[in-house]
Order: sequence, then structure tokens, then C-alpha cells
Amino acid sequence: MSKRRALFLDRDGTINIDKHYVYRTQDFEWVPGIVELCRAAQSAGYDIVVVTNQSGIERGYFTEADYAAFTRYMCAQFAAQGVQLLDVLHCPYLQHPNRKPAPGLFLLAAERWGIDMAASASLGDKPRDVQAGIAAGVGRNYLLAPAGTPCESADAVVDSPQNLIPLL
Repeated sequence: MSKRRALFLDRDGTINIDKHYVYRTQDFEWVPGIVELCRAAQSAGYDIVVVTNQSGIERGYFTEADYAAFTRYMCAQFAAQGVQLLDVLHCPYLQHPNRKPAPGLFLLAAERWGIDMAASASLGDKPRDVQAGIAAGVGRNYLLAPAGTPCESADAVVDSPQNLIPLL
């Protein structure tokens, strides 16, 4: 049986507009193009895995229960758009081996789901997202940022999630 391949996504700034520690469902707003990317990735045989730092929990801005409620809402919003998430993993700590740029969340997903990391891809809006993917052995790592943003470690910088579709 062949291993799965995944599209790893950061959350804030990649899936939803980053409004500084988003945890309330009323603050959820899609990053334009992310749903289309996820649909295309699923059609191409990728599982979708969210890997997100959520230090707002340790900082006391919101609770694990708030995070869990927001995550259920986000998953339901994806499902309503025809996108099924394989997993959503988070690190609530400021100092932890699962906190990006460390590869812990990616490696946890790989072990849990039998993911072929070399055949997988990642998209995040911060260089630390790219660094974590590289450290975990993800085959292609992309930065979602304005055109012209330098990121030597990324395979490419895309200014819209939809621009990643041809690269999958």
C-alpha cells in the first residue's frame, strides 16, 4: 500500500485572514483562493493537514476550549465547501519542539497518518512555516506572500493560494 501525500497548511494568514490571534468564529474570513487550492489538491490526491502555532493559548488570549470551538467551526466551513481536512494539529506553547520553525507538528502528522513527506507540499505565510516543512522533509515548501518577497529557502513564493495549483 502506498503512503499518502499531504498538503500541509498553516492556519492564520494562510487559511483565514490573520487578525491577530483569531479564535472567535465571527472573526473567521477566508484567505482568497484557499478553498480553490484545497479542492484542487484533494482532486490531485492530496490529504489536507493544518499545522499551526497557537501561542495565544499560553499567552492567555484565549483557551484550549476557545481554540477547539474555532477549529470545529473552521472544519465545518471547509466541509461546506467540499473540503475534508485529514487533521488539524497545533502547538499552544512558546517553547516546544512542535512549535514552528521546529518540525514536530509535521512529523506527528507523518507518523499518525503514514504520510510520504518527500511527496508532500506545504504552504504558509511566514518563513518559519517553510523552515518547518524543510526540517520535516516535506518535498516542496511554498511561501504565501506578496510578489517579490524574498525567501531563499522556499521552492516558490506565491501571492495567492490559487497560484500554487499548477505547482502541485
